[in-house]
Amino acid sequence: MQSSLLRTNEELLQIYERHVNTVYRICFMFMKNRPDTEDMVQNTFIRLMKDKTVFQSEEHEKAWLIRTATNLCKDHFKHWWSKTVGFNHVTEEAVEQPINIDGVLKKVMELPAKYKAAMYLYYYEGYSTVEIAKILEKDPSTVRGYLHTGRKLLKMEMEGDFE
Repeated sequence: MQSSLLRTNEELLQIYERHVNTVYRICFMFMKNRPDTEDMVQNTFIRLMKDKTVFQSEEHEKAWLIRTATNLCKDHFKHWWSKTVGFNHVTEEAVEQPINIDGVLKKVMELPAKYKAAMYLYYYEGYSTVEIAKILEKDPSTVRGYLHTGRKLLKMEMEGDFE
């Protein structure tokens, strides 16, 4: 394997080991199946190998990886193949669930992308709205709006399950 111009193989391995689980969870939230999730995780770290960003801290590194993974997953669904085949036609039996998904997380994963990302980062990864705003490159008030709307959508969905 050829090493990156700015990072040694050891540095790349350390970054991978520090953040692979977080990147996997972010990608799984979008992709909802193991093979596509693994592809997006791989693409995220390939992008890291090619990128020239100098990270100021481990948090900056993590935020960059989350943002990159989110964008790659969103771009995947913009591709003509995803639109033609339709993700809803993938059978549930073929999906191996590597993450313990409770009912609430499943509902979060079904939210529109902008609400899903904000809700997941806030409630499952523990980021503040200011940190999420930096990661998603949005205004903090926009992120708070996403959280507010996401909670309302979840509440409506959850109440519908009990009727």
